[in-house]
Amino acid sequence: MKSPIVQTTQGVTLAGGGPFSGRDLSICRARAPVMVAADSGADRLLRHGVMPEAVIGDFDSLSGAARLQVPLSRQHPLAEQESTDFDKALRSVLAPIVLALGFAGARLDHGLAAFNTLVARADRRCILIGPKDMAFAAPSRLSLGLIPGDVLSLFPMAQVTGRSAGLEWPIAGLDFAPSGRIGTSNRVVERNVELEFDAPGMLVILPRRRLDAAIRALLVAE
Repeated sequence: MKSPIVQTTQGVTLAGGGPFSGRDLSICRARAPVMVAADSGADRLLRHGVMPEAVIGDFDSLSGAARLQVPLSRQHPLAEQESTDFDKALRSVLAPIVLALGFAGARLDHGLAAFNTLVARADRRCILIGPKDMAFAAPSRLSLGLIPGDVLSLFPMAQVTGRSAGLEWPIAGLDFAPSGRIGTSNRVVERNVELEFDAPGMLVILPRRRLDAAIRALLVAE
């Protein structure tokens, strides 16, 4: 197994080439201060006045101007074309939590590929942050401190079963699958939500205002 390109005990903000605001960047940076870019995510960070600690990807979309600004020692080209730049970067980062910006919302195919990577790299605790909500791969057990009335969606990327407590519609006894039953728009009815899954492959989707709750839960999850 290759050594990670970035290894840190702090959280990592991973920037992609899709749009994100300075406010979004500030929110993530306050919680995950190590800045890493996936390919043209470096251009996005530089426009916000932030120099990435590392740039990882195949560099097919990284601008010439960014290549000149970022020190060569921080540029880590990975030439293979079998994976996305998000996958290349995420598998190359070892950190307690990764907050990913600029990977959801710009194009549908890019968004779907990002969801695929979340599940494929579930050993990397990563929260994909979109314009209004966020998604992460569910660990086998998860305890979330939420507010009654919050929307919590579950979307399976594989066949998954599980159990829940604190949701309006419990999931025990349900067989989830991408082409079958999904669990969107469930609602929180208790301040503590417990989720347990029998196999990997479930995405948890929450409102962005619950980012801190998601981080806390993933940092201690099994």
